[in-house]
Amino acid sequence: MKVNFFATLRPIVGSKTVEVGFTEGLTLRQVLNDLSVRFPQLRPELLDENGNLCGHVHVFVNGRDATFLPNQVDALLKPEDVISIFPPVGGG
Repeated sequence: MKVNFFATLRPIVGSKTVEVGFTEGLTLRQVLNDLSVRFPQLRPELLDENGNLCGHVHVFVNGRDATFLPNQVDALLKPEDVISIFPPVGGG
């Protein structure tokens, strides 16, 4: 399964795309937790002190914002899903 990172998150993981293993019953929350273990500097960028997704981070599964998925970050994933993670950005 592919996870795409954008903007300031890319230097933390060292590339724009990271492959993660898939197992049946895998949820988006598990992927985010696994990524925060694999890349410890990513944790404060993605997750709050309770392990919940920070409100300023946007996570998409196949182009759909996780906040609109059934069960949100607890949504079940499929092996062909593509996850994209965007940090907060500003500019004008």
